[in-house]
This record gives sequence, C-alpha cells and structure tokens, in this order.
Amino acid sequence: MTVRKAWIWATAAVGAALSFVMLLVVGVYLVAGNLANGLGNGTVGLARNAVPAAYASIVQQWGNLCAAINPALLAAQLYQESGFNPEARSPAKAEGIAQFIPGTWAIHGIDGNGDGRADVWDPRDAIPSAASYDCKLASYVKDTPGNLTENMLAAYNAGAYAVIKYGGVPPYAETQNYVKTITTLAKSFAAPVRRLDPSRQAAGAIYFAQKKLGTPYLWGGDGTADQGGRFDCSGLTKAAYESVGVTLPRVANDQYNAGPHPKRNELLPGDLVFFSDDLTNSRAIRHVGIYVGGGYMIDAPRTGAVIRFDPIDTPDYFGATRVTEDGAKALPTTV
Repeated sequence: MTVRKAWIWATAAVGAALSFVMLLVVGVYLVAGNLANGLGNGTVGLARNAVPAAYASIVQQWGNLCAAINPALLAAQLYQESGFNPEARSPAKAEGIAQFIPGTWAIHGIDGNGDGRADVWDPRDAIPSAASYDCKLASYVKDTPGNLTENMLAAYNAGAYAVIKYGGVPPYAETQNYVKTITTLAKSFAAPVRRLDPSRQAAGAIYFAQKKLGTPYLWGGDGTADQGGRFDCSGLTKAAYESVGVTLPRVANDQYNAGPHPKRNELLPGDLVFFSDDLTNSRAIRHVGIYVGGGYMIDAPRTGAVIRFDPIDTPDYFGATRVTEDGAKALPTTV
C-alpha cells in the first residue's frame, strides 16, 4: 500500500470514528432520563467486586444483622472510614478498618471470628463489631419518628440522645451531611435491582474527551497549561466530568465509587470503565476510561501513547460505574 493510500485510509477511519462518537453523544442526550438512581426494592446485595474479596462475605453476612443496616450500607461506612484498610490510623486515634477509638472498642468490640479475643486490627472482628454497634445504636433510637436507618446514622455521628431530643436527625449540618453521604455512597456498593439510567452529564464528558484525542499521555497529568494539556487516565476522566460540573476524586480506584455499577451488557456511553490485575478488589484498580459504545472507550493508556480509542473487552476488565452527581459528592476526599 502506498503512503498516500495509507494516509487516506487513516483519515477516513478517524473521520468515521469521530462521526460515531458524535452519534453517541446525540444519543446520550436523547435518552438521558430524570429518574434518580437508587437501591431499589428487595434484598440489598453487594455489587460485584465493590468490596475487596477478603471482606465481601463478612460484610454480606453482618450487613444483615438488623433492619437498620444492609450490606451496602455497611460497606459504605467501611469505605468512608478507612477505604477498607485494616491498618488505618487516624489523628484522633481511631484504629482499624472500622476506625474505632479505643474507648468505644472497649465497650462495643466483639469477637466476630470466635478465636477468643476481640482485635480491632482484625477485620473479622472489626467488621462484625461495626455492624453490631450500628444495630445497638438503632435499638436506642427505634422509637424515634422518621427513618430508622437515617436515625441510626445520625446517632453514630451525633449520639443517640441528640436524635431522641430532636425527634429524628438533629439540625446539625455535620450530622445531616453524614447521613446523606453514607446513604448516597451505599448506592455504589449495592447490586442494582433495576435498570440504571444514564447521567445527564455523560454526553458532555464524552465530548470533552473526544477533543483530547491524539494528546500525548503524561503520568500524573491533569491537563494544566504547564503540563502541555496532557493527562493520565484518571486525570482525563476527572477533567471530562469536571467540564460538566461533576467533581471526581483524582485516582481511578476512588472514581469507581462515584455511582452504581452497570453490568457489561448494560453499559451506556459516558460510563466509566475500569481495569485491574486483581479482579476481586476495587482498591486494586489501575486504569479507567470513558465508554463510548460499541465495545470501545476513550482513554489515556500509558507513557509513550496518546489519548485514543481502545477496546474494553480485555482480560483485565474490572467493571463500570455510572457517575452521578450525588455519588461523586459523597466520596471522601481521602481514604
């Protein structure tokens, strides 16, 4: 094939790809709905691999300890507290995966694995203890008007006395924000039980990423002027959604929790798609792209490459997230 013919074929291919994306963008705008994402009705299970495999069965079991909690809610608390890190320590001396302070652990820590001792550093004790503590708080506020789960979370943050005093979630900004954060974050850990609707911002995010096609990759790149407008994978997805008013965390494994998780056959343009060498642990995610349809994404793949279209159906495909505004806002700034 001559160089001229090769150039003509390449130009045609790029033109077709861009036309394809524009059709997808229009399609996303046409199908974007108004229904809010939610946990739905029925038994709440965990989304596939949203919780590290080492803890998933414990969270599933103990998340059903009482009516006030469910596995997704318990997972959201653990993620909020420690990012599922069993060695986490806070400046306030909170310890372990569930971040118990010593005084609270002394009263509410239980021997969840039956080895004869309650160890705050052992997730097999700390996760059951977190569930047990939630249920204990729920029992304190069970006769208070309002939603039992929200009242339990408010008691976790502000104390049961405040919930009883105010007849529900107290009028404290911190407490109200905590309740909203955990209940919203729980949606990203729950297995969807109904169709997931596309976000309004999906088309705009694709449009942003489309304009960056051909830009060289830069590890740690956020697209700033001093970086020559270059991105790494999560820098690109963050900037794409920031262009439509949604602020995502900086790294891929935290972006995974910015909304519910559609199955592979439910993907829509604008969903974030993730890749990992450990398909059982969302904290091990190492790459992210923006799905554009037809089995392809726009991504910033690696040093030496440019932002481009890549197939998603590879052995390291982990899963996807349908980004929501509330889901993104609920993510902790550090985990």
